[in-house]
Amino acid sequence: MTLTKADLVQQVYKKHEGLTKSQATASVETLLRLSKDTLIEGSDLLLSGFGKFNVKDKKERRGRNPQTGEQLDLGARRVVTFKPSGILRDRINQGE
Repeated sequence: MTLTKADLVQQVYKKHEGLTKSQATASVETLLRLSKDTLIEGSDLLLSGFGKFNVKDKKERRGRNPQTGEQLDLGARRVVTFKPSGILRDRINQGE
């Protein structure tokens, strides 16, 4: 199952009786916008008890197309990685 933005809005709306649906939507949108802006700037995003999103620079490298075997150059790029907090990792592993 995948949790969507609409699901997040619905959960925020249900758990906070004083919020209207539009206020819940605005809250989720604001959190996501701030998160995206932080990562786009190249800064890390730390959410205590959840985890840390890091922006890493990848160098240019040689690669190949696995279907054709053709060699190609992969350009330098930035990627986002995620490391869960110890709390989240432990909670996830309790389900095993």
